[in-house]
Amino acid sequence: MAYNEQLANRVREKLANLTNIEEKQMFGGLAFMYNGKMCVGIVKDELMCRVDPDLHDQLVEMQGCRTMDFTHRPMKGFVYVEESGMHTNADLDYWINLALEFNHRAKSSKKSKSASKKH
Repeated sequence: MAYNEQLANRVREKLANLTNIEEKQMFGGLAFMYNGKMCVGIVKDELMCRVDPDLHDQLVEMQGCRTMDFTHRPMKGFVYVEESGMHTNADLDYWINLALEFNHRAKSSKKSKSASKKH
């Protein structure tokens, strides 16, 4: 199992009313891009959220949340949330809303910008 389909469906329901959502297979899981920028994703049974780096230290103190270390290097502004931190719909809403709120200020990845440049 690459990623939790049940969790992916929960996230899809939460994002269903938004435009500019794109799903991409990434990092052995599923990423939900919003406005062309990574917003949330699923890696195995965990939710990955791109959040405001200024909130990072406060967020990782919360139930079920830890720093994303997919590359074996901690990534400030990216967190994993395990089931205990998103058990209820309200919990899941909290994490998704944090990621959506930051998305408007988040920078596009360098890879995305260079791919869109015309030669």
